[in-house]
Order: sequence, then C-alpha cells, then structure tokens
Amino acid sequence: MDGLFLSADTVRVPAAEPYLFGETTHMNFKDYSALQFSREGKILTVTINRPEVKNAINATLHEEFARVFTDIDMDDQTDVVILTGAGKAFCAGGDLDWLLSMHGDPVRTAAGIRNDRRVQNSMLDLEKPIIAKLRGPAIGLGCSLALFCDFVYATPDAVLADPHVSVGLVAGDGGAVLWPQLIGYMRAKSYLLTGDKITGTDAAQLGLITKAVPEEELDAVVQAMATRLVNGATHSIKWTKASINAGLKVIANSIIDRAAAYENVTQLLQDHKIALEAFQKREAPKFIGG
Repeated sequence: MDGLFLSADTVRVPAAEPYLFGETTHMNFKDYSALQFSREGKILTVTINRPEVKNAINATLHEEFARVFTDIDMDDQTDVVILTGAGKAFCAGGDLDWLLSMHGDPVRTAAGIRNDRRVQNSMLDLEKPIIAKLRGPAIGLGCSLALFCDFVYATPDAVLADPHVSVGLVAGDGGAVLWPQLIGYMRAKSYLLTGDKITGTDAAQLGLITKAVPEEELDAVVQAMATRLVNGATHSIKWTKASINAGLKVIANSIIDRAAAYENVTQLLQDHKIALEAFQKREAPKFIGG
C-alpha cells in the first residue's frame, strides 16, 4: 500500500504568487463583441447589442454573459452596473436558430447549461449593485437576467415572460428560482407553467420588478439611482447586498442543479424541436408529449 502514496519530499508544489495589496485590475472590453460597455465615473453600463434580433441570445452572447459579471467583480473602476439592451428591446430570449442548431447534441446542450449556471451564480455573487433598464421584451433568459438584478425599472408596456414551457423546455436558467421568491409560489406557477406574459405595469404591482417608469423618464430614473448608489457608502451597500443574497443563494443552489438537469433533458426531446420549428414558421406548436 505504501507504494500508492507520495512522500512530502516527492511532491514539489510551486510557491503561490503573492497577493499585491492595492494592485488595481481593469476589465478588458476588447474581450467582448456582443456586449458593449460605456462608463461614467464608476457607473458601468452594459448593453446587449443585437438590436436587429431584439437582442436575442446566441452562442456568443451566452458565452460572454457567463463571464462578464465575474470580470466586473474584479474591475476596480466599477462600483455600480446598469444592464440594458440596444434599441427597443431588452432581450427577446434564446435565438431560435442557435437553439435549433443544438437540438439533439447533448455535449453542446450540456455546455449551454453550464453557462446558464455560471450566469446565475456570478450575478448572485457580484456584490456591486446591478440596475436593469427595460424597454420592450425581456423573455426567457432575458427575463432571468433582469430579475437577477437588484433594481429593475421598466416601461409600463415592457413585456416580461419566462416561456420555457412554450418551447418544450424546463425553466432552468433562473425562472424557477426567482419568480417564487419575488411574487410567491402560486402566482409564479401561473406564469411559469403557462409561459404567460406580464407587462411592466403589472409586474411592478406584483413586486416582480422595482418600478414601472414612463418611457420619457426611464433613463433619468435609472441614472439617478445609479448616481445615488455610487455616491453612497460603497462597502456598506455591497456587503448589505451580499448579506441579502446569502439566503437567496442557499435557495438557488438547491434548485439550479435540478432545473438545469431537467432543462438539458428537455433540450433533447422532440417537443422542443417541434416548438422551435413552429415558431420559426410563426405557427402554434403541436406537442406530442415526448
């Protein structure tokens, strides 16, 4: 049995690099192509930039979202984040062509699910406050991206929905975590099990988002909150958010793995493909239950 173990003299572990206190780190925005960035002082605006398809998530955007909040966490020049979409939409959910290209490929679907988990955990772990600014649709993963933020301001006619079931999928990218916590289990089920939409006005009344704001006031309201936060007690704000999210992370981690695993399975089923092909043709899907 002794031959199965290495002695301490045999193992050579390289010395760890010393941590340099006071060393600053900055995001390299050139590492991103589908997300755009602008900065005003320590307020960083992140814009989903595929306006020609209502900012639908494709492979590039999915990969970038899986790492952007970790990069922001390490960026000493950012204390507050604004997340928004280019044009007249926040994010219309998954790009149909991209989703269809993955159907039946368990390696690619599993990789996508891993990215979903990175997105969710990195947003929960980011101590810097995030403000979502919504115009137009926030659907599927786009809706989850908004709801994982700390403040959500939307126009009254903005549309939020998590219609995973409408495309034959399990709500595995955050909806099963967030909706019940924000509006209660009964109301959450009425939306998540049907895929029904909700307007910005109704979402604010139910407590799903922070506030519905008239279109002409939206930019100013979001900027005012971002400015208030960035001028506040930075560490107190960050660590209060971290304390609040500690409980949510316990709940999230009990749900995310199961929801993600189920979503990966449903990505391989025929009902999912039937729905995607029907929506491409602007038809209602006829599910077969498999």
